[in-house]
Amino acid sequence: MTKRLLTCHSFLKMRAALLVLLVALTGGALGELPPLERPYRILMLLPVGTKSHKNFFTSVADALGERGHKVVMLSSYPASSKNPNVLEINHGLKDFDVEDMNLFESRNDPTGGFSILGEILGPMVKKLYKIPEVMELYEKRKTFDLIIVDHMMNEMIYPFVHELTYMTIAAFGMDACHSAVLGNVQNPAYVSGMLEEYPSPLGLKHRFLNLVQHIMMPFYLRHWSLVPRLQKEVSEIFPELPPLLDIERNQSLTLVNSHFSMDVALPLLPSQVEVGAIHCRPAKPLPKELESWISGAGPEGVVYFSLGTVVRGNSMPVVYRDMFVEAFKRLKQRVVWKFEGEVEGISDNVLIQKWLPQQDILGHPNVKVFISHGGLLSTQESLYHATPVVALPVFADQPKNAMNIQRRGVGLALVWEELSVDLIVSSVQEVMNNPKYKRNAEEVMSVVRDQPDTPRERAVFWTEYVVRHQGAPRLRSPAAKLSWVEFLMLDVLLVLHVVVYVAFCVLSRIGRAIAGKLFPRSGKKKKRD
Repeated sequence: MTKRLLTCHSFLKMRAALLVLLVALTGGALGELPPLERPYRILMLLPVGTKSHKNFFTSVADALGERGHKVVMLSSYPASSKNPNVLEINHGLKDFDVEDMNLFESRNDPTGGFSILGEILGPMVKKLYKIPEVMELYEKRKTFDLIIVDHMMNEMIYPFVHELTYMTIAAFGMDACHSAVLGNVQNPAYVSGMLEEYPSPLGLKHRFLNLVQHIMMPFYLRHWSLVPRLQKEVSEIFPELPPLLDIERNQSLTLVNSHFSMDVALPLLPSQVEVGAIHCRPAKPLPKELESWISGAGPEGVVYFSLGTVVRGNSMPVVYRDMFVEAFKRLKQRVVWKFEGEVEGISDNVLIQKWLPQQDILGHPNVKVFISHGGLLSTQESLYHATPVVALPVFADQPKNAMNIQRRGVGLALVWEELSVDLIVSSVQEVMNNPKYKRNAEEVMSVVRDQPDTPRERAVFWTEYVVRHQGAPRLRSPAAKLSWVEFLMLDVLLVLHVVVYVAFCVLSRIGRAIAGKLFPRSGKKKKRD
């Protein structure tokens, strides 16, 4: 008996060793990073941004911290990272505080809510550079191996990166304007703009509208509204600094919050690294009371309703809030509703809390539908956990994300102005009862998770690559240095047009001269007539 136990034990040990070796030789080896040369000192700058941008930044910071690098992160939010290698500094300014904004009021803004940025961020520049902690970081900026900046709305922080190695994070996702700065101009015939996603393939009307969007939004933000105001304020503090948009061109690489499995497949430069869903993770066990509520819903399942971290539930107009209260009364399912405030008249099948562990809820097998605002991070989480969506976008890129959800067949996109109790109920029932939405969501999930390396590993590798190779100049496209006239070859086309026009004029005169010599009589006859 003892012999058998020893033999069995030896067999199990050998089997375990073989499994470890197999993992090392196959999948495990693919995700391995090269040995750490030395811990780098990395400064991450997010003076302006939404909570979702901060969450994305924190995911990158944690990945770098786990690798052993020392990260200092400046933002407008309290510290949230638990990694001892990540030091967070809250500058304390509340100029860009979404809690004070009613984003439902921006729904009629043709810029998607971006028009308020110039008024808010312009005065913020002087305040930012008067903060002792910020100026201390500025004075020490050359002691860092690398600086990382959020590419959107943070031009005011470019004095930090002048003549230094830096890269950006595109938490907003693939931005055609940002891509053009790197030298990769996206084609508006099939690449959507910042705010709208049109049905594919684009017809003549939608290609025209998309082209207008590609041109007007960057022009408005970079040359009319936001950047000129920031440039004026920055130039008063740093008069010898080059233009902000010239400094922007010097970025080495960008980590883009996108992936072809969740977005449209696009041509990218080596300096554009997709790390979409870097914040996504497998679901963890829920708190006991919440687990009991969701599991206790039985086979009917649960509907999860959240408008994210930017669009606060208590800013929702009362008329819409009452619609949801009434609609939830008609559902057989239980509802978990993230809402920052009190709601009157809710039914017994509704549980309201101010904060909820969203990924753990979306990963629960009994959660059937996610009613969402269509924020990018929430959309990625729903796809990662294969939870169908009813999207109700409010502002910025959310309408674009909602249309992407509907286009992929993983949910429906609704419009607030068309909302009714019947529409809410029918939409939830359609997404819940029609198996195609869950099937499509599971298909996307399988592609999202089928990658040779993880987004965290890619983010760490390419960040270290930029430092190892002193800014990695070989990654940069020569197109980034060209003006629009040079890139579109407008000067060459002009020369060609002039040459063709001159040649046409010369040949016309020669032709008339030859015709006059060959047919002199007909010419005289015409004169007599």
